[in-house]
Amino acid sequence: MALAIFDLDNTLLAGDSDYLWGVFLAERGIVDRAEYERENERFFEQYKNGELDIHEFLRFSLRVLRENRSNDLLLWREQFIREKIDPIVAAPARDLVERHRAAGDTLLIVTATNAFVTAPIAERFGIPHLIATIPEQIDGRFTGEVTGTPSFQAGKVERLQDWLRENDGDMAGSSFYSDSHNDIPLLERVDHPVAVDPDEQLARYARQRGWPVIYLRDGATG
Repeated sequence: MALAIFDLDNTLLAGDSDYLWGVFLAERGIVDRAEYERENERFFEQYKNGELDIHEFLRFSLRVLRENRSNDLLLWREQFIREKIDPIVAAPARDLVERHRAAGDTLLIVTATNAFVTAPIAERFGIPHLIATIPEQIDGRFTGEVTGTPSFQAGKVERLQDWLRENDGDMAGSSFYSDSHNDIPLLERVDHPVAVDPDEQLARYARQRGWPVIYLRDGATG
């Protein structure tokens, strides 16, 4: 079975789950709103510009997991999924996933966003395999640190290679869908790279390479 690999934020979702998690936390006063919104926006701009220091960002974003009780975190996450994520799942994205499922492909999300936030989103799509940045836990409590390599930029390639070894898989016939120039390292590795509602840098790169470009937010293709 061929791999059908999907980026999550701004690809299957018409928005960024990591950024929206920060917005959700700030709106409810779980974090200092002014500080969090300022830093969240700064990191988001760095990400879009390809300048993000992933380790600096993760120290910032995972702090809330360390500082709060598990029961509270799980309750907040349920509310977050309902309020911020469900409204940005476009029908064309679900249709794309279902076409690959019907073809018998192995479905996999590869995302830089941490697994605490993204695991229930993968479940929403019925995608059984998830490669995400892993927040470290010791004795059942989050430490605010990361386990292993963050799945960001070239880290996505490294984590996917680890996953393939563990699951006795290969890249034959593989597809990868992404919106971001940050994912060019992985797009280069698959047999069928597809740019989805691409940012300016990826759109330009896709044209140069002759990669297909699709638009899931309105269903158009080009």
